[in-house]
Amino acid sequence: MQRFLDRRHAGQALAERLGDYADRPDVVVLGIPRGGVPVAYEIARRLRAPLDIFLVRKLGAPGHEELALGAIASGGVRVLNEDVVHDLGVSRDMLDAITQRAQAELERRERQYRRDRAPHELSNRVAILVDDGLATGATMRAAAITLRRRNPARVIVAVPVAAAHTYALLSDEVDDVVSAEIPDPFYAVGIWYEDSSQTTDEEVRDLLDHAGGTPQAA
Repeated sequence: MQRFLDRRHAGQALAERLGDYADRPDVVVLGIPRGGVPVAYEIARRLRAPLDIFLVRKLGAPGHEELALGAIASGGVRVLNEDVVHDLGVSRDMLDAITQRAQAELERRERQYRRDRAPHELSNRVAILVDDGLATGATMRAAAITLRRRNPARVIVAVPVAAAHTYALLSDEVDDVVSAEIPDPFYAVGIWYEDSSQTTDEEVRDLLDHAGGTPQAA
């Protein structure tokens, strides 16, 4: 089982499994901020494809923020892990309050990352949706559901490391799931990185700028 030095190293390893998408004019690589963007940057660079972001926000459980109650994405989509919500006894009022806070943060990031630039055109494109790992899948499911509304030709999920159960579930919801590693047991995304320090907003902006920014919609 390979451990990655950091997210950019993970992106380089994952790009090797996505070689069939290199030099294709219909491919767009979408990084999920924050941690997915350094991974997506390396994939986009190696595939010689445009880089964009796709905003989605996990709904962390009270007192256990790493545990996902679900996730929201741009466009008003909310995906819930109903079993987790039930097991923790989270009320609907509390869930709505958590959602409102997450929505405010999502909108802040949208303004900060995009500035005045519009999302890339995704209609009839192959969209490669990238994060730094796949644990419960709530974040990626919210992103994929929202992404489908923009009529891509195909939705490909690409992650350096994935939990086997979640990998199998998500494979039924998108066109393909590509992962460099599927460890069992999985434990958590962070343990598969030597450096799993949080990606900052500034790093996200710098990577987008270095890749040519977020392209204007066609």
